[in-house]
Amino acid sequence: MAEHLFEDIFNVSRIDPDGKKFDRVNRIEAKSEQFDMYMQLDVATDIYPMSTGDRFTMVLAPTLNLDGTPDTGFYTQAGRKTLADKYDYVMHGKLYKISEETKAGQLPKVEIYASFGGLLMLLKGDPSSAANLELDQRLFLLMRKL
Repeated sequence: MAEHLFEDIFNVSRIDPDGKKFDRVNRIEAKSEQFDMYMQLDVATDIYPMSTGDRFTMVLAPTLNLDGTPDTGFYTQAGRKTLADKYDYVMHGKLYKISEETKAGQLPKVEIYASFGGLLMLLKGDPSSAANLELDQRLFLLMRKL
């Protein structure tokens, strides 16, 4: 079974909080149910429309191979089953920044930044949620509406 670096269910709270920037992309803001994580994510809405109030599960994984073998970097249409078969929307990208934010009197929060071909993700919350993530790590983001 493939290992998941992160998995949670999110609720979309706002769409394009800073105004619409691109024709076919929306930036969603969402809050997770289990780990209380905050996420901003750019989604190609012409192929995967999102609305305020949508619930979805989101997974970050290092590979799509069900047996957990590392990704080769090449896509083959061999017809074999992959982790992507269980999800509706899949992106491949790179984690480019991890930082920690500390405010007086509050618990520290980690900020995780990834780019999926220019579509950006910010994941912010408890540092223990980022324990399996590494800088410059290649990863897959998989989503499925509930």
